[in-house]
Amino acid sequence: MNTVRLTMAQALVKYLAAQFVEINGNKLPLFEGVFAIFGHGNVAGLGEALFHAQDQLPTYRAHNEQGMAHAAIAFAKANNRRRMMACTTSIGPGATNMVTAAALAHVNRLPVLLLPGDAFASRLPDPVLQQVENFADPTITANDCFKPVSRYFDRISRPEQIITSLPVAIATLTDPANCGPATLALPQDVQAMSYDYPVSFFEPKVHHILRQPPDQRQLMDVVTAIEKAEKPLIIAGGGVHYSEAIEELTSFTQLFNIPVAETQAGKGALSWDHPNQLGSIGVTGSQAANTTAEQADLIIAIGTRLQDFTTSSRTLVKDHQQLVQINVAQFDAVKHNALPLIADAKVALQQLSQIFLDKKENKKLQINNDWLTTAQANMVAWNKIVDEKTASTGSLLLTDAQVLGAVNRATDTKDIVVCAAGGLPGELHKLWKTADPKGYHVEYGFSCMGYEIAGGLGVKMACPDRDVVVMVGDGSYMMLNSEIATSVMLGKKLIIIVLDNRGFGCINRLQQACGGAPFNNLLADCKTIEAGAPVIDFAAHAQAMGAIAEHVQGITELEAALMRAKQANQTYVISLNTDPVHTTSDGGSWWDVAIPEVSQREEVIEARDKYEKAKKQQPY
Repeated sequence: MNTVRLTMAQALVKYLAAQFVEINGNKLPLFEGVFAIFGHGNVAGLGEALFHAQDQLPTYRAHNEQGMAHAAIAFAKANNRRRMMACTTSIGPGATNMVTAAALAHVNRLPVLLLPGDAFASRLPDPVLQQVENFADPTITANDCFKPVSRYFDRISRPEQIITSLPVAIATLTDPANCGPATLALPQDVQAMSYDYPVSFFEPKVHHILRQPPDQRQLMDVVTAIEKAEKPLIIAGGGVHYSEAIEELTSFTQLFNIPVAETQAGKGALSWDHPNQLGSIGVTGSQAANTTAEQADLIIAIGTRLQDFTTSSRTLVKDHQQLVQINVAQFDAVKHNALPLIADAKVALQQLSQIFLDKKENKKLQINNDWLTTAQANMVAWNKIVDEKTASTGSLLLTDAQVLGAVNRATDTKDIVVCAAGGLPGELHKLWKTADPKGYHVEYGFSCMGYEIAGGLGVKMACPDRDVVVMVGDGSYMMLNSEIATSVMLGKKLIIIVLDNRGFGCINRLQQACGGAPFNNLLADCKTIEAGAPVIDFAAHAQAMGAIAEHVQGITELEAALMRAKQANQTYVISLNTDPVHTTSDGGSWWDVAIPEVSQREEVIEARDKYEKAKKQQPY
């Protein structure tokens, strides 16, 4: 057997560089590169290996470990999980900084390879700098935090172990059903150890899209359910995008006049002005979608895990309604007592369409045209509300909706909006008009504050020919903004809109909706010195990191600044003050947020009474 002597770190890098993926007939590197913040746990081993492989596997310097992992995750999402990145850190805070990002990737079913350094496998120098010691178990380190938020975890305690571990990690990252973060903890002494690796281990491998065909019995059960339905509704989830089933979904809905609502991850599956489009569903849903869902007798969920915002805390599907779940993951397909069709969305829709086309030709299929007409009327009414909410009123203190309207009108069809947490995702879900399947990128599975700017960087790396517009509140900006500097350093232009409502406006509204007094959310309601909290000059802060930036007031100034931002050749930040109170309540449905059973506030007691009544809508 032919072998080559390499350190474990060198072998790992060489293996990653040998992984490719075929997309539309083109062979591309599976890994775009490696984000790295070096420390004593990875600089000598993995850092040296990466230095010699820059042509095959580029290394990108970031400013925050969580931020770089967010960027890597966003890159994978923007590539429909076809391509991805790796991230490496030192053994202590650098590693644990990535745990939040790992959880985000896990929740959203997105691939990222995490390579945190680790303490010495030999334990001879213990305790080393940054080592977390467990008094009862010396095998536990800080990296064990990754176990519950990784689809695959391994600690490489011998250099030869990567021969079996790396292929499993790659298989996890590229598996549509099991996709998520893979973590390989790398003890710093093992990184530097050498081994005679088989040359065959490094032969280039081309990965292809795995498409799970449906079980024919399950398929025919779903066919029967559709045949019985008079008022079907489709909920399109992120799996429609990841399966690249946009055309199949469009054809299927048009063939049978089925209206379509979209989750956060599914938004853009149909253009906003498509005749079958009903907009967003659930708690942040449109009146059109939620009203239609109430009237439907069959709900077909495609590629969604049906979290509580989508199902309105399990009140969306009623006893008289049939739920079908088309999902490549069995874990998701069987949720909510659904009739499951475990299959790739593209393949499932192709086979369903063919079956019903045959029935249509044989005149065995009845289509209720009135049902779509009713849904379309609902959507006409909703679009009027959207136009009203997003129109300018001439006020200098804008609502989030008015800002979104101005930005939406200023962007091109192929521009991409990026957002994550707070009130903005709800407003975007309801109000943003998406005309391109890639035009909407909102992380709302983990609703992670701080994802926005770093995620925008990852999206820009994936789609360099498109403008990326990041919508971020002042709270999220304060949590994680350092990747503005990374975007400038890498020449990856972002347009960042900072909406400053002086606090956590979304949670302040929720707090009061639950009967609570305004407390510790808006800066005015926080414990401060007599002069109050400082007024943050976000434009000056962004300028300090190399961006072009300006502060504006009102729609007219915002629109002019957006034109300048579009014409600029580097990251451009626009900040403005916004109204923390008003939000688009129209269309939203109930969300289960537990209210205290006992309180000294009458408002809380009243909210609890309403809560108990609302919970009776839930099936169990």
